[in-house]
Amino acid sequence: MSLTVTSSRPSASSGSRRSFRSVHVNEVDNPEKNYPLAILISAGITVAIFVFGTLAIGFVIPQRDINLTQSLLVAYRNLFQAFGLEWLSPVVSICLALGVFAGVNTWIAGPSKGILAVGKAGYLPPILQRTNKHGVQVNILYFQSAIVTILSVIFVLLPSVQAAYQILSALTVTMYLIMYMLMFAAFIKLRIKEPNTPRPFKVPGGELGMWLVGGVGLISAFAAFLVGFIPPGQIPVGSPTEWVGLLVIGNLLAVGVPLLIYHSRKESWKTAEGSDSFEPFSWQKETDAPAETSKK
Repeated sequence: MSLTVTSSRPSASSGSRRSFRSVHVNEVDNPEKNYPLAILISAGITVAIFVFGTLAIGFVIPQRDINLTQSLLVAYRNLFQAFGLEWLSPVVSICLALGVFAGVNTWIAGPSKGILAVGKAGYLPPILQRTNKHGVQVNILYFQSAIVTILSVIFVLLPSVQAAYQILSALTVTMYLIMYMLMFAAFIKLRIKEPNTPRPFKVPGGELGMWLVGGVGLISAFAAFLVGFIPPGQIPVGSPTEWVGLLVIGNLLAVGVPLLIYHSRKESWKTAEGSDSFEPFSWQKETDAPAETSKK
């Protein structure tokens, strides 16, 4: 799931600052109640689509013929052949290609725009804050393209396209799970350290609900993270050492480089625009009173 950064209406506590939230949250009636409900419903729908979609492919294609990079197209072809509609296969292939291109554009533009906002708040060097005359974060996009080019070398190192696709997928998932582990851990820490801080969304159940949701989420994310390092048995991926080594190096770079940049940040990196539009972290609000920790 990707959350595009956008500015919301000013809050009373932020003065002229605007907090950055999920893109459509302020367009929802009673967001404190309806937004978490919408997330819960959409999560259920997403799981159902992926589970039943995968089962459909499993029913149409024999297990020995399942291919990670082609099975979706093969499933559509076999399905259309059963109804005498083979001519629809190219149509669906074109639609899938357009959908992939649209998804790639979203993944490129959305996160890079958020990174630009964070950079202008003083967390990226000026070279990565530069934009063109249309306000597009060109240097960040160049940096992204360089990373993708380097990752493409994996297609040469591994024995097949399927193997490269699988390890890139595993690398993406493990990077995601690192962030989820950090979010669950931060949720637990902040509920303990700052229990009285006003929050628009709060997990019900008090301390028990906090430990149940945060603990289960943290343990589940960590377990899934470890599973990602197990090479798949159905696909020849070369040496297991290469598989684990590539994942370890990729995750270390994904975590280490941001930490290095954060450690090296300078006050001069902060722009007036970033200072005015980025909601400060709780520990950066000098006027805030210390949160009480004795009450739950």
